[in-house]
Amino acid sequence: MYASTGVDNRTPRGTYYIQAERGYYFYSAKQAEGAYYYVSWLYHGVYLFHSVPTDSQGNYIQSVAEDLGKRPTSHGCIHLSVADAKWFYQNIQYKTKVVID
Repeated sequence: MYASTGVDNRTPRGTYYIQAERGYYFYSAKQAEGAYYYVSWLYHGVYLFHSVPTDSQGNYIQSVAEDLGKRPTSHGCIHLSVADAKWFYQNIQYKTKVVID
């Protein structure tokens, strides 16, 4: 899976576990971004695996999608392709171990 992590090392490193929070879509007015298929792994909804970000209308931000797997692009979450984020959402179980190194 191609993934992008946080700009300026904003993605916390360590060992964590998948948390209960997950959903189909969210939008953060504060960060002016949303995403599909999110799964929490730290601070109950603060740090997530999710699709490449969307704008306020739910449209994918193409410039970020083009950088997926090439460079850090997030505020700390882990960006995935839409298909991979959907797979995580549907298959990764609660309490699955997550190691970010």
